[in-house]
Amino acid sequence: MTTALIVGFGSIGARHARILAGLGLRTVVVSRRPIEFPIRYALLETALQNEVPDYVVIASSTDEHHLVLDKLLSLNFSGKILVEKPLFDHVRHIEVADYSRVFVAYNLRFHAVLQRLRQILAGEQILAAQVYAGQYLPDWRPGTDYRTSYSADRVRGGGVLRDLSHEIDYVLWLFGGWTRVAALGGQLSALEINSDDSFALLLETPACPIVTVQINYLDRPGRRSIVVNTAKLTVEADLVRGTISCNGNMETIASERDESYISMHRAALAANAHCDQGMLCTFAEGNETMRLIDAAEVAVQTSQWVAR
Repeated sequence: MTTALIVGFGSIGARHARILAGLGLRTVVVSRRPIEFPIRYALLETALQNEVPDYVVIASSTDEHHLVLDKLLSLNFSGKILVEKPLFDHVRHIEVADYSRVFVAYNLRFHAVLQRLRQILAGEQILAAQVYAGQYLPDWRPGTDYRTSYSADRVRGGGVLRDLSHEIDYVLWLFGGWTRVAALGGQLSALEINSDDSFALLLETPACPIVTVQINYLDRPGRRSIVVNTAKLTVEADLVRGTISCNGNMETIASERDESYISMHRAALAANAHCDQGMLCTFAEGNETMRLIDAAEVAVQTSQWVAR
């Protein structure tokens, strides 16, 4: 039986554990906190001494991702690794012997609406895109105090620019990277946090000359959408409602909440050096998203464009 090891058991770690157990994997958790889970270790070293996992999911706080990855590599773990998004808190240089077995958990690439959008845009001359995502932070994790979450703490890698980096990742995925960025953002609301709660990016990309990305911790209810204009089409995708409109013709696309996670895990488990999954976010792509995040912060500080 395939064994999966989840490092970190916050809300996202618990979701990964539930989904992987549901896929029939023997699931083990590393958590410093005493938790209710059948197999739990306090330390990663102890877990690797007692278990032989095939697959490790790093779901600790963002500022710890590089530490866990580095420890896994130093302990000679040779299986597949999925790092919860974003890859790191900042661009970091970690030597990995085989980058083809390390992926980043940008599961929205597997969302049925984005899949359909990508299909529609194939071969189109893309002119401009508007990306928007927002959700009120106190509503993110019911039953917990948002002020104690890592999202609220910049030191732990929190802030909307990293929390909602799904939008940044899929922009790069859809439009072939980025060439320069300008940005505005910061902690603008009355939320009791020390991380950024609002960000707006203006991007130039190889496949789309104008891309705007606006993300926040403020929207009530939450919103997640993208509008793309091509030479022939206006396409609007709404990931919350599960709809996509092409020149006004509406299509509803059913998608369960866990579906994109299930597809992502299946792709990661099936991936190998001779199998190009295409959809998975690679280590290099995850690093590229971090470069853009770091560049956006520089653009805010300097009030200037930052080039790739």
